[in-house]
Amino acid sequence: MRRSWARLSRWLLLGEWRAHPVRAITAIAAIAIGVSLGFAIHLINAAAFNEFSSAIKSLSGQADVQVSGAEATFDEQIYPLLAERDGVAVASPVLDVHASVPGQRSALQIIGLDPFRAGHVTPDLLGAPGAENRTDTLADDAIFLSPAAQAWLKPQDGVLALQSGTRTVQLRVAGPLQRVRAGQRLGVMDIGALQWRLNRLGQLSRVDLKLRSGVDREAFKAALARDLERQYPGRFHVGSPNDEDQNSRNNNMSRAYRVNLSVLALVALFTGAFLVFSTQALSVMRRRSQFALLRVLGMERGRLLRQILLEGWMLGVAGSVIGIAAGYGMAAAALSLFGGDLGAGYFAGVQPQVQFTPVAALVYFALGVGVAMLGCAAPAVEASRATPAVALKSGSEETAMARLARASPGLACLALAALLSQMPPLWELPIFGYLSIALMLVGAIALMPRLSSTVFRFLHARWSAATAGRVDSSPVLALTLARLANASGQAGIALGGVLSSFSLMVAMAIMVSSFRVSLDDWLLQILPADLYASSASGGGTAGLGLREQEQLRALPGVARVDFLRMRGVSLAPERPPVLLMARDIDAANAEKVLAMAGPTVAVPQGRRPVWVSEPMSDLYGVTAGSLLKLPLQGGLHEFFVAGVWRDYARSSGAVQMRLADYRAITGDMDVNSTAMWLAKDGDMAQLKSALKALPFGGALELSALSELRAMSLKIFDRSFAVTYLLEAIAIIVGLFGVAATFSAQTLARSKEFGMLRHIGVTRRQILAILALEGSALTGLGIATGAALGWVISLVLVFVVNPQSFHWTMQMHLPWPLLGTVAAALLTAAALTALLAGRQALSGAPIRAVREDW
Repeated sequence: MRRSWARLSRWLLLGEWRAHPVRAITAIAAIAIGVSLGFAIHLINAAAFNEFSSAIKSLSGQADVQVSGAEATFDEQIYPLLAERDGVAVASPVLDVHASVPGQRSALQIIGLDPFRAGHVTPDLLGAPGAENRTDTLADDAIFLSPAAQAWLKPQDGVLALQSGTRTVQLRVAGPLQRVRAGQRLGVMDIGALQWRLNRLGQLSRVDLKLRSGVDREAFKAALARDLERQYPGRFHVGSPNDEDQNSRNNNMSRAYRVNLSVLALVALFTGAFLVFSTQALSVMRRRSQFALLRVLGMERGRLLRQILLEGWMLGVAGSVIGIAAGYGMAAAALSLFGGDLGAGYFAGVQPQVQFTPVAALVYFALGVGVAMLGCAAPAVEASRATPAVALKSGSEETAMARLARASPGLACLALAALLSQMPPLWELPIFGYLSIALMLVGAIALMPRLSSTVFRFLHARWSAATAGRVDSSPVLALTLARLANASGQAGIALGGVLSSFSLMVAMAIMVSSFRVSLDDWLLQILPADLYASSASGGGTAGLGLREQEQLRALPGVARVDFLRMRGVSLAPERPPVLLMARDIDAANAEKVLAMAGPTVAVPQGRRPVWVSEPMSDLYGVTAGSLLKLPLQGGLHEFFVAGVWRDYARSSGAVQMRLADYRAITGDMDVNSTAMWLAKDGDMAQLKSALKALPFGGALELSALSELRAMSLKIFDRSFAVTYLLEAIAIIVGLFGVAATFSAQTLARSKEFGMLRHIGVTRRQILAILALEGSALTGLGIATGAALGWVISLVLVFVVNPQSFHWTMQMHLPWPLLGTVAAALLTAAALTALLAGRQALSGAPIRAVREDW
């Protein structure tokens, strides 16, 4: 008996797939696309993040403890205190410099080491000099480059040019670094030579400590941190290469970006779940009488339930297996062609290789199968509960969908979604925001049958009242409205496909467009000058001294010159450094140079003001009117926060202060870049010529506002290239879903069309009815999807983005894109209904209705 039931189960499953292969393939493809995108993005991010973390840890070698500063560098006078401390076997001083390279927008990381001490702690960072020049590791003009750095810079005749201030420093490439990780752009020099050549005399970035055997590392770290804090408050951080702070810092750099990409990839999987639901729901409705006959012949309710769930399970397994394989291939191709940063720049300088992770594959496989099972659960339960006597009657399909017309589940989902949208983030991620969006989609789809019934019954009633007693009224329109008004369950399934795809597309398009427009407006506000000049676009060694600044001020045709100094400071060891920006700011009119995100606060007498960015305010809990301590020149200095400004360039936080205050505290008179305003009679071409004619003009990079704006928007588009791709895939999946749903519904109505043909409705009129139905349903789905997408975009713009990246933006609706996609959906629905209708009408009317006789 068991073997007979198994044979029957296979017959039912394979028979359905043979009868409607396109429908099954569409559902499998939707699941496969969602799984493959999610799995590929996971593999890419995991490979890039792990390689990036490994590359950073490789710079620490075998160090047990690391002492680093709150500022980028600190006085080397601390070194003897650490080297002579009890329990220390070797103390290796390190100077880590991101050197400016003429003609390059990226900096070269150079590590300065003491070769005698580094051999015990970081032996992999020692260069490999030639046999005839063994002393090059100590030479004052020698640098060792990693293979990736050599391939990138291509030193001419073995000479590498770097920039220090406005002068060029030439170094001899003495050999390779053979043990660095693939893709890591790195240079290594003797620490004394690096300090001298790049004007870093007496400065260190960190000290690596290797402890004696038997020393308790955690106890040593705690005691050292306590002693340093007592002697040098707020200046130093004591950690280790593998501690939680280092791991958290690496993770926090890109976590929000990685999570948002993964959630975006799962949008396609959600659409796939609905396609499985529509496929199974239509299949169950079409086979309703068959299942009832099986029940009469002895099939138990539970066995029928398991049979339908098995069909969904097979769809999920097939789609998930294909998706896992495709995702691995996509990840390998993306890493090979584009690298691991996916355009965002978080993982620059590494060359990750894709690694198949069974646990992640199992998770995404389970997601695909679970989504498919979830999609077929409702049709399976309905089929098992149907009364055989009722189900055997033709025309009972709509009663099977009556439960879908209940509004209470959908309203409950929408109410819960509204509540979750107001919840704070979890682990600095918008978990509740994502759940709110998911519940909005589920709730709206659940309400579609009720909405469809209400709208089309209203239109049908109005049409009937308007055409009462008229003999010239259109029978096509009357039949269309009657069908839509009285088949709300099947209409709701079709509407759900349009709603899910279009609403998500609308929401993503509004979010990306809002961000891009906000970025453009922000650039116009923070870049008000006519011309910008800098000694280098990348790195921290280039700069302009006082003499060069005075020469810039004295140029003819210049009305005003402002200077900017930038450097990084560490406020929390588990977070990336905060960018400190010093410039000319009038505390009473800060909004003229800063894109303020709120009102400014009057600065109390005797207080030095600073202005923090939105990410800085969120991450560190700093608000307008509070006090902030910043590590400068070896000490903590207190500032008054006068306001919060909008910053789209740095999600890790930034602080702006007055240049005069910065110079008074640090004594640092150099600047990184210059903003110049033309006089009324000034000429841009003449000003550029005058700048290039200066003694240091060859080292200057000049950029007009239009050039900076175009470059920034190009970087934005590159960073969101993956978002655009995923959005396009979601649209394509949605179009296929709409086509599959309308096609399935049309083919399932062959008996209805046969009866219409019997009572005199012509073939042309039936095709017109189908085209009108497809257009009307899609139009309602588009209108509802546009409203729902707008609501979802509010959550994305005002909840998800602030909680993920800690910035706010203004809303902008991209009407041309929305209109184009809406037109594409309308066209796809109408054409699909017509094509499927031609197939459904291809048989003889008698054969189509013979089951009812």
